[in-house]
Amino acid sequence: MRYTVYGLVVLLIIIHQDNWLWDDKRLIWGFMPITLLYQAGISVAASIVWFLATKYAWPHHLEEVAKEAPAQETGETE
Repeated sequence: MRYTVYGLVVLLIIIHQDNWLWDDKRLIWGFMPITLLYQAGISVAASIVWFLATKYAWPHHLEEVAKEAPAQETGETE
């Protein structure tokens, strides 16, 4: 799953460049430019990918090191 998250990040980087909608003047729902809706969709997708990254690709061993660090600094053991 970690490599899937990495692939999704790369995909978001690629589709964030919306060269194909740059000159499109259409309005969605009568008031929202299509490029603004596209960027809002990218933002929602990025938040979902970030959630997946923290759930599946987060280095858990760093949390163990962070929990042990304060005890090592003071010389105390838990």
